[in-house]
Parts: sequence; structure tokens; C-alpha cells
Amino acid sequence: MSVSDFTIEQKSDHFIGRFSAMASPCELLIETQDSMLANHLTSLAYSEAKRIELKFSRYLPSNPMAKINQSQGNPVNIDGEIFRLLEFANSCFELSEGMFDITSGVLRKAWKFDGSDRLPTPEMVKKLMPYIGWAKVKYDQSSITLPKGMELDFGGIGKEYAVDCVAKLCAEYAATTSVVVNFGGDIQVTRARHNKQPWYIGIESPENAEATKVLKIISGGLATSGDARRYLLKDGKRYSHILDPETGYPIEDAARSVTIAAPYCIQAGLLATLALLQGANAETFLQEQDIKFWCYR
Repeated sequence: MSVSDFTIEQKSDHFIGRFSAMASPCELLIETQDSMLANHLTSLAYSEAKRIELKFSRYLPSNPMAKINQSQGNPVNIDGEIFRLLEFANSCFELSEGMFDITSGVLRKAWKFDGSDRLPTPEMVKKLMPYIGWAKVKYDQSSITLPKGMELDFGGIGKEYAVDCVAKLCAEYAATTSVVVNFGGDIQVTRARHNKQPWYIGIESPENAEATKVLKIISGGLATSGDARRYLLKDGKRYSHILDPETGYPIEDAARSVTIAAPYCIQAGLLATLALLQGANAETFLQEQDIKFWCYR
């Protein structure tokens, strides 16, 4: 790791650590005047984010995910961390009644959400449907067996998981320091600030990349899900990148953007995605959860 992998900048009452990981700009807001502490926490965060990215990215040719996805129906050994994420993915599947399915990432072979008007043919989608279905996956604490042709994609929970892991490391190393971990809008605050002031976080409008609403956060997690950058537009109809694993097509009437506040970032991310999966019923679903949320259409 070289110093150029990350930067730190001193502000009046905190430092900002910056780097890139998981195809996102990553920031740490660190309530300290100690540059060595800020440098060390940013270095820890960078290393942990890169570790998780290298382990769980579906884009790398020889990491654990590649071994699982290229296993051709044969069992693959897994470690405790992969098992815990599989258990979380299973909980997501059950809580969503099958709508949150980490095997549905295979649909990216048909759907390219690049802002164009190029929709896949029904045949392209139909051909992929037999390779979707979390219930077909068999795993235990030591191994996983994925049917031939199927793939796992942790993209729906990976960044939020990384945020929580980095926040935990920061809290362990600097228990009395308030740190905001912000990976592309997925956020965790380790503890309240000493000056009792909130941190101010801007969330993006679905229409443009400029922050349109500034949220005050004291502790806990924040996550946003939406189609600001990933969508298709055909004959005036917008197609969200949130796909229904039961049909292979985008959810109808999905909100443009949902932001959730929850105790942990990974919880907030799950609820934001579940809300989008509810389509026109997103607001009703969120009100039933008794949580703070912001929903844009």
C-alpha cells in the first residue's frame, strides 16, 4: 500500500480521509486534530475495503466468488466470513418472501442499465430464468454447492457490509473518536461527537448528482438505493435496475430513490432495497417498519 492510495485533509474540527474502492468514492470524517490518528484510521479503512472488494467482487478472475461461480455444480470450501454473509443473504431472501435473491445477478447478462433505450428480448430473459433461485443453493459452515450455470452476486449487500466492517475496526482502534464511514452514500457513524453536534450528510437527488437534502446524523447507519445512475428509458418509460427475480423484469412503479436510517448500514441498505422491491407500496412498507426514511419518486 502506498500513501497515494488515500489522502487526508484537515478541516477546522476534523480530518477527511479519502480513497476509492468498490467503484465508489469513499470518505472518513474523523473527529480529531491528530493527523497520525487520521492517517492510521484511513489506512485501516482502505485496507479493509480493498480486502472485502478483492474477496467478494464478481469481476475478479480467481477470488473466492469466482471459484464458487465457476464451480460447475461441484462443492466449494468456504470460510466463516462467507458463511455469515450467506446466512445474511438467506435472511434477506426470507424477509423479502423471495424478492431479495443473490442468485438473480445473472440477469445482468440480459439487462444493461446504461441509460439507453436497449431492452433485452423476452427470449434473452427467459433463457436466464432457470438459473435463478436461492432455494436451489446448498451450503453449510464449510462448503457451498451451486447448481451448474448459477452465480452468486453479493453486490446488493457488499458495500454496506464493508461500511459496517470498517466502522467496527475504527471503533475498536479509536473507541472515543467519532468517525463517519461513507462509501458512496452508504454510511455508518461509530459514536456521537464530543461537541454533541451532528454530522451533516448530503443525499443526492434522483435527478442530478448535487446534494439536495442535508441530513443530520448523530449515530447509526444510513443507506440509499435508487436508479439515479442505473436505468433504461424506452418510449418515455423508465426501467429501474431493481429486478424481480420471479419475472426477470424491473419492478413496476419503483421509487426513484429511498434513503433509510437504521442502527447499522447493512440493515439500512436491506430495508432500502426491500422498499424498492415493493414498487408502488414502498411508502406503506416503510411506515410499517417504524423507521426514519426519505422516499423520492
